[in-house]
Amino acid sequence: MNKVRQSFAVVCVLFLMSTLLLACGNSKEQSSANSTANTTGNSSAATAVPSTEPSNSSTDEVASTTRSYTDYIGHTVEIPVNPQRIIYSGETYGDLLALGVQAVGYPLSMGEGQVFEDKLQGVEDVGFPINLEKTLELQPDLIIYAGTDEADFEQLSKIAPTIIFDTFAPLQERMLDIGGILGKTTEAKAWLAQYKTAEESMWKQLKSVGMKEGETAAVFTYYPGDRLFIMAATGLSQVLYGENGFKATPAIQKLLDEGTGFQEVSMEVLKEYAGDRIFVLTPVAEEAKQSTDNLLKSPIWKSLPAVKNGYVYTQDIMKTSSDATTREWLLGEIPQLMNMK
Repeated sequence: MNKVRQSFAVVCVLFLMSTLLLACGNSKEQSSANSTANTTGNSSAATAVPSTEPSNSSTDEVASTTRSYTDYIGHTVEIPVNPQRIIYSGETYGDLLALGVQAVGYPLSMGEGQVFEDKLQGVEDVGFPINLEKTLELQPDLIIYAGTDEADFEQLSKIAPTIIFDTFAPLQERMLDIGGILGKTTEAKAWLAQYKTAEESMWKQLKSVGMKEGETAAVFTYYPGDRLFIMAATGLSQVLYGENGFKATPAIQKLLDEGTGFQEVSMEVLKEYAGDRIFVLTPVAEEAKQSTDNLLKSPIWKSLPAVKNGYVYTQDIMKTSSDATTREWLLGEIPQLMNMK
Protein backbone atom coordinates (compact mmCIF):
# COMPACT_ATOMS: atom_id res chain seq x y z
CA MET A 1 0.00 0.00 0.00
CA ASN A 2 2.89 2.35 0.74
CA LYS A 3 4.17 1.90 -2.79
CA VAL A 4 0.75 2.71 -4.21
CA ARG A 5 0.48 5.80 -1.98
CA GLN A 6 3.98 7.04 -2.80
CA SER A 7 3.69 6.41 -6.51
CA PHE A 8 0.19 7.79 -6.84
CA ALA A 9 1.23 10.90 -4.95
CA VAL A 10 3.75 11.49 -7.71
CA VAL A 11 0.97 11.01 -10.28
CA CYS A 12 -1.08 13.65 -8.49
CA VAL A 13 1.89 16.03 -8.67
CA LEU A 14 2.40 15.30 -12.36
CA PHE A 15 -1.29 15.77 -13.07
CA LEU A 16 -1.41 19.08 -11.24
CA MET A 17 1.71 20.22 -13.09
CA SER A 18 0.13 19.24 -16.39
CA THR A 19 -3.01 21.17 -15.53
CA LEU A 20 -0.88 24.23 -14.79
CA LEU A 21 0.71 23.98 -18.21
CA LEU A 22 -2.75 23.86 -19.76
CA ALA A 23 -3.85 26.88 -17.76
CA CYS A 24 -0.83 28.91 -18.78
CA GLY A 25 -1.78 28.46 -22.41
CA ASN A 26 -5.46 29.33 -22.02
CA SER A 27 -6.09 31.61 -19.04
CA LYS A 28 -4.78 32.76 -15.71
CA GLU A 29 -7.92 31.83 -13.84
CA GLN A 30 -6.93 28.22 -12.99
CA SER A 31 -6.77 27.51 -9.28
CA SER A 32 -3.35 27.91 -7.71
CA ALA A 33 -3.84 24.40 -6.40
CA ASN A 34 -2.60 22.98 -9.70
CA SER A 35 0.83 24.53 -9.34
CA THR A 36 1.40 23.83 -5.66
CA ALA A 37 0.61 20.17 -5.21
CA ASN A 38 3.58 19.59 -2.89
CA THR A 39 2.97 22.65 -0.74
CA THR A 40 2.17 21.68 2.82
CA GLY A 41 1.84 25.08 4.42
CA ASN A 42 -0.90 27.66 4.12
CA SER A 43 -0.60 31.31 3.27
CA SER A 44 -2.72 32.28 6.24
CA ALA A 45 -3.56 30.64 9.54
CA ALA A 46 -6.68 31.01 11.62
CA THR A 47 -6.05 33.25 14.57
CA ALA A 48 -9.31 32.54 16.36
CA VAL A 49 -10.02 28.95 17.31
CA PRO A 50 -13.54 27.85 18.19
CA SER A 51 -13.87 25.86 21.38
CA THR A 52 -14.50 22.14 20.89
CA GLU A 53 -15.57 21.75 24.53
CA PRO A 54 -19.29 21.08 25.02
CA SER A 55 -21.22 23.69 26.95
CA ASN A 56 -24.12 23.10 29.33
CA SER A 57 -24.16 19.36 28.66
CA SER A 58 -23.33 16.36 30.76
CA THR A 59 -20.61 13.84 30.10
CA ASP A 60 -23.27 11.24 29.24
CA GLU A 61 -24.84 13.55 26.65
CA VAL A 62 -21.45 14.14 25.05
CA ALA A 63 -20.75 10.41 24.96
CA SER A 64 -24.02 9.80 23.16
CA THR A 65 -23.14 12.21 20.34
CA THR A 66 -19.45 11.42 19.85
CA ARG A 67 -17.29 8.34 19.58
CA SER A 68 -13.62 7.52 19.54
CA TYR A 69 -12.00 6.93 16.16
CA THR A 70 -8.38 6.01 15.37
CA ASP A 71 -7.22 6.91 11.87
CA TYR A 72 -4.70 4.92 9.86
CA ILE A 73 -1.88 7.24 10.91
CA GLY A 74 -2.62 6.51 14.58
CA HIS A 75 -4.45 9.63 15.79
CA THR A 76 -7.29 8.82 18.19
CA VAL A 77 -9.98 11.49 17.98
CA GLU A 78 -13.46 12.04 19.40
CA ILE A 79 -15.67 12.54 16.34
CA PRO A 80 -19.42 13.15 15.97
CA VAL A 81 -21.53 10.00 15.64
CA ASN A 82 -23.52 11.71 12.87
CA PRO A 83 -21.45 14.62 11.50
CA GLN A 84 -23.49 17.34 9.79
CA ARG A 85 -20.91 19.91 8.64
CA ILE A 86 -18.06 18.03 7.01
CA ILE A 87 -15.01 19.43 5.28
CA TYR A 88 -13.40 16.86 2.99
CA SER A 89 -9.97 17.45 1.49
CA GLY A 90 -8.90 14.45 -0.56
CA GLU A 91 -8.94 12.70 -3.93
CA THR A 92 -12.04 10.55 -3.50
CA TYR A 93 -14.90 12.99 -2.87
CA GLY A 94 -17.10 10.75 -4.99
CA ASP A 95 -17.12 8.28 -2.08
CA LEU A 96 -19.24 10.72 -0.06
CA LEU A 97 -21.61 11.35 -2.95
CA ALA A 98 -22.14 7.61 -3.41
CA LEU A 99 -23.41 7.54 0.18
CA GLY A 100 -25.70 10.53 -0.32
CA VAL A 101 -23.47 12.91 1.64
CA GLN A 102 -22.46 16.42 0.58
CA ALA A 103 -19.67 18.26 2.40
CA VAL A 104 -19.87 21.94 3.29
CA GLY A 105 -16.29 22.44 2.09
CA TYR A 106 -13.98 20.79 -0.45
CA PRO A 107 -11.04 21.86 -2.69
CA LEU A 108 -13.13 22.50 -5.81
CA SER A 109 -10.06 22.40 -8.07
CA MET A 110 -9.88 18.67 -7.34
CA GLY A 111 -13.35 18.23 -8.80
CA GLU A 112 -12.71 19.99 -12.10
CA GLY A 113 -13.33 17.63 -15.01
CA GLN A 114 -14.42 14.80 -12.73
CA VAL A 115 -17.51 12.68 -13.35
CA PHE A 116 -19.14 14.26 -10.29
CA GLU A 117 -18.24 17.89 -11.06
CA ASP A 118 -21.87 18.87 -11.68
CA LYS A 119 -22.83 17.61 -8.22
CA LEU A 120 -20.70 20.14 -6.36
CA GLN A 121 -23.18 23.03 -6.40
CA GLY A 122 -23.39 24.67 -2.99
CA VAL A 123 -20.08 23.25 -1.77
CA GLU A 124 -17.67 25.95 -0.57
CA ASP A 125 -14.10 25.97 -1.90
CA VAL A 126 -11.58 25.46 0.91
CA GLY A 127 -8.64 25.60 -1.49
CA PHE A 128 -5.68 23.34 -2.07
CA PRO A 129 -3.59 23.47 0.04
CA ILE A 130 -6.47 23.82 2.49
CA ASN A 131 -7.11 27.39 3.64
CA LEU A 132 -7.44 27.56 7.42
CA GLU A 133 -9.38 30.81 7.52
CA LYS A 134 -12.00 29.47 5.10
CA THR A 135 -12.15 26.22 7.04
CA LEU A 136 -12.78 28.11 10.29
CA GLU A 137 -15.43 30.26 8.63
CA LEU A 138 -17.45 27.15 7.63
CA GLN A 139 -17.65 25.95 11.26
CA PRO A 140 -17.24 22.23 10.51
CA ASP A 141 -18.00 19.55 13.08
CA LEU A 142 -15.62 17.12 11.30
CA ILE A 143 -12.63 17.53 8.98
CA ILE A 144 -11.57 14.57 6.84
CA TYR A 145 -8.09 15.22 5.45
CA ALA A 146 -6.00 13.18 3.02
CA GLY A 147 -2.67 14.89 3.75
CA THR A 148 -0.18 13.37 6.17
CA ASP A 149 1.61 16.53 7.32
CA GLU A 150 1.45 16.67 11.14
CA ALA A 151 1.62 20.47 11.17
CA ASP A 152 -1.52 20.63 9.02
CA PHE A 153 -3.22 18.07 11.25
CA GLU A 154 -2.44 20.07 14.38
CA GLN A 155 -3.73 23.32 12.86
CA LEU A 156 -6.93 21.73 11.59
CA SER A 157 -7.53 19.96 14.89
CA LYS A 158 -7.78 23.35 16.58
CA ILE A 159 -10.78 24.12 14.39
CA ALA A 160 -12.72 20.84 14.60
CA PRO A 161 -12.15 17.10 15.17
CA THR A 162 -9.81 16.06 12.36
CA ILE A 163 -8.95 12.63 11.01
CA ILE A 164 -6.47 11.58 8.35
CA PHE A 165 -8.19 9.41 5.77
CA ASP A 166 -6.52 6.88 3.46
CA THR A 167 -7.96 7.81 0.07
CA PHE A 168 -5.71 5.23 -1.64
CA ALA A 169 -7.08 2.22 0.24
CA PRO A 170 -8.93 -0.43 -1.83
CA LEU A 171 -12.51 0.51 -2.68
CA GLN A 172 -14.25 -1.94 -0.32
CA GLU A 173 -12.01 -1.08 2.63
CA ARG A 174 -12.34 2.64 1.95
CA MET A 175 -16.13 2.63 1.59
CA LEU A 176 -16.69 0.70 4.81
CA ASP A 177 -14.33 3.06 6.62
CA ILE A 178 -15.89 6.28 5.32
CA GLY A 179 -19.34 4.82 5.87
CA GLY A 180 -18.51 4.22 9.52
CA ILE A 181 -17.06 7.71 9.91
CA LEU A 182 -20.18 9.33 8.46
CA GLY A 183 -22.67 7.15 10.31
CA LYS A 184 -23.56 5.51 6.98
CA THR A 185 -22.35 1.94 7.45
CA THR A 186 -25.63 0.45 6.24
CA GLU A 187 -25.55 2.62 3.12
CA ALA A 188 -21.90 1.71 2.46
CA LYS A 189 -22.64 -2.02 2.62
CA ALA A 190 -25.64 -1.59 0.34
CA TRP A 191 -23.58 0.40 -2.16
CA LEU A 192 -20.82 -2.22 -2.23
CA ALA A 193 -23.37 -4.99 -2.79
CA GLN A 194 -25.03 -3.21 -5.71
CA TYR A 195 -21.61 -2.30 -7.17
CA LYS A 196 -20.53 -5.95 -7.09
CA THR A 197 -23.76 -6.95 -8.85
CA ALA A 198 -23.31 -4.24 -11.50
CA GLU A 199 -19.66 -5.23 -12.01
CA GLU A 200 -20.56 -8.88 -12.53
CA SER A 201 -23.29 -7.86 -14.95
CA MET A 202 -20.86 -5.72 -16.98
CA TRP A 203 -18.34 -8.53 -17.43
CA LYS A 204 -21.10 -10.98 -18.32
CA GLN A 205 -22.35 -8.52 -20.92
CA LEU A 206 -18.89 -7.99 -22.42
CA LYS A 207 -18.21 -11.72 -22.63
CA SER A 208 -21.50 -12.27 -24.40
CA VAL A 209 -20.55 -9.89 -27.21
CA GLY A 210 -16.94 -10.73 -27.98
CA MET A 211 -14.63 -10.47 -24.99
CA LYS A 212 -12.69 -13.72 -24.59
CA GLU A 213 -11.67 -15.45 -21.38
CA GLY A 214 -8.07 -14.67 -20.47
CA GLU A 215 -7.79 -11.54 -22.61
CA THR A 216 -5.19 -9.08 -21.37
CA ALA A 217 -5.43 -5.29 -21.19
CA ALA A 218 -3.09 -2.39 -20.57
CA VAL A 219 -3.62 1.28 -19.69
CA PHE A 220 -1.20 3.99 -20.85
CA THR A 221 -1.00 7.74 -20.45
CA TYR A 222 1.47 10.56 -21.03
CA TYR A 223 2.54 13.36 -18.72
CA PRO A 224 4.50 16.52 -19.57
CA GLY A 225 8.14 15.96 -20.35
CA ASP A 226 7.39 13.22 -22.89
CA ARG A 227 6.90 10.76 -20.02
CA LEU A 228 4.95 7.60 -20.82
CA PHE A 229 3.35 5.66 -17.94
CA ILE A 230 1.74 2.27 -17.61
CA MET A 231 -1.05 2.22 -15.01
CA ALA A 232 -1.21 -0.69 -12.57
CA ALA A 233 -2.97 -0.50 -9.19
CA THR A 234 -4.75 2.78 -9.79
CA GLY A 235 -7.68 4.39 -11.61
CA LEU A 236 -9.18 2.62 -14.62
CA SER A 237 -6.88 -0.38 -14.15
CA GLN A 238 -8.58 -1.16 -10.84
CA VAL A 239 -11.81 -1.74 -12.75
CA LEU A 240 -10.29 -3.59 -15.70
CA TYR A 241 -8.35 -6.04 -13.51
CA GLY A 242 -11.27 -6.73 -11.22
CA GLU A 243 -12.75 -10.15 -10.58
CA ASN A 244 -13.98 -11.70 -13.87
CA GLY A 245 -12.27 -8.90 -15.78
CA PHE A 246 -9.23 -8.59 -18.02
CA LYS A 247 -5.93 -10.17 -17.06
CA ALA A 248 -2.77 -8.13 -16.69
CA THR A 249 0.19 -8.89 -18.94
CA PRO A 250 3.10 -10.52 -17.05
CA ALA A 251 5.00 -7.21 -16.90
CA ILE A 252 1.99 -5.40 -15.46
CA GLN A 253 1.16 -8.28 -13.11
CA LYS A 254 4.62 -7.87 -11.61
CA LEU A 255 3.78 -4.24 -10.83
CA LEU A 256 0.46 -5.27 -9.30
CA ASP A 257 2.16 -7.90 -7.15
CA GLU A 258 4.56 -5.22 -5.91
CA GLY A 259 1.68 -2.87 -5.08
CA THR A 260 2.87 -0.31 -7.63
CA GLY A 261 0.35 2.29 -8.74
CA PHE A 262 2.07 3.10 -12.03
CA GLN A 263 5.42 2.82 -13.76
CA GLU A 264 7.20 5.02 -16.26
CA VAL A 265 8.24 3.07 -19.36
CA SER A 266 10.03 3.77 -22.62
CA MET A 267 8.55 3.22 -26.06
CA GLU A 268 11.18 0.58 -26.70
CA VAL A 269 9.66 -1.77 -24.10
CA LEU A 270 6.03 -1.00 -24.93
CA LYS A 271 5.48 -4.48 -26.34
CA GLU A 272 6.30 -6.03 -22.96
CA TYR A 273 3.36 -4.21 -21.35
CA ALA A 274 0.80 -3.93 -24.16
CA GLY A 275 -2.11 -6.34 -23.85
CA ASP A 276 -4.71 -7.76 -26.23
CA ARG A 277 -6.60 -4.51 -25.65
CA ILE A 278 -5.12 -1.09 -24.91
CA PHE A 279 -6.73 1.83 -23.12
CA VAL A 280 -5.15 5.26 -23.65
CA LEU A 281 -5.94 7.98 -21.11
CA THR A 282 -6.16 11.40 -22.74
CA PRO A 283 -3.97 13.81 -20.76
CA VAL A 284 -4.76 17.36 -19.68
CA ALA A 285 -1.68 19.32 -20.74
CA GLU A 286 -1.13 20.16 -24.41
CA GLU A 287 2.47 18.95 -24.24
CA ALA A 288 1.32 15.54 -23.05
CA LYS A 289 -1.39 15.46 -25.71
CA GLN A 290 1.27 16.07 -28.37
CA SER A 291 3.39 13.23 -26.96
CA THR A 292 0.33 10.97 -27.19
CA ASP A 293 -0.23 11.95 -30.83
CA ASN A 294 3.43 11.20 -31.60
CA LEU A 295 3.13 7.77 -29.99
CA LEU A 296 0.02 6.89 -32.00
CA LYS A 297 1.85 7.72 -35.24
CA SER A 298 5.01 5.77 -34.38
CA PRO A 299 6.03 2.47 -36.05
CA ILE A 300 6.38 0.85 -32.61
CA TRP A 301 2.76 1.66 -31.78
CA LYS A 302 1.45 0.54 -35.16
CA SER A 303 3.21 -2.81 -34.76
CA LEU A 304 1.30 -3.74 -31.59
CA PRO A 305 -1.29 -6.54 -32.05
CA ALA A 306 -4.00 -4.57 -30.23
CA VAL A 307 -3.51 -1.66 -32.62
CA LYS A 308 -3.59 -3.92 -35.69
CA ASN A 309 -6.81 -5.54 -34.42
CA GLY A 310 -8.49 -2.23 -33.69
CA TYR A 311 -8.63 -2.89 -29.95
CA VAL A 312 -7.51 0.55 -28.76
CA TYR A 313 -9.79 2.79 -26.70
CA THR A 314 -9.33 6.33 -25.41
CA GLN A 315 -10.81 7.97 -22.32
CA ASP A 316 -10.36 11.33 -20.58
CA ILE A 317 -7.91 10.77 -17.72
CA MET A 318 -10.03 12.97 -15.44
CA LYS A 319 -12.89 10.51 -15.75
CA THR A 320 -10.95 7.48 -14.60
CA SER A 321 -10.48 8.32 -10.91
CA SER A 322 -10.72 5.77 -8.12
CA ASP A 323 -13.65 7.23 -6.18
CA ALA A 324 -16.89 5.29 -5.83
CA THR A 325 -19.00 7.59 -8.01
CA THR A 326 -16.50 7.35 -10.89
CA ARG A 327 -16.07 3.61 -10.47
CA GLU A 328 -19.83 3.15 -10.74
CA TRP A 329 -19.96 5.41 -13.81
CA LEU A 330 -17.17 3.44 -15.50
CA LEU A 331 -19.19 0.22 -15.30
CA GLY A 332 -21.64 1.77 -17.75
CA GLU A 333 -18.97 3.57 -19.76
CA ILE A 334 -16.56 0.71 -20.50
CA PRO A 335 -18.97 -1.32 -22.70
CA GLN A 336 -19.79 1.84 -24.70
CA LEU A 337 -16.10 2.71 -24.95
CA MET A 338 -15.41 -0.73 -26.38
CA ASN A 339 -18.46 -0.63 -28.66
CA MET A 340 -19.80 -3.68 -26.85
CA LYS A 341 -23.08 -2.29 -25.54
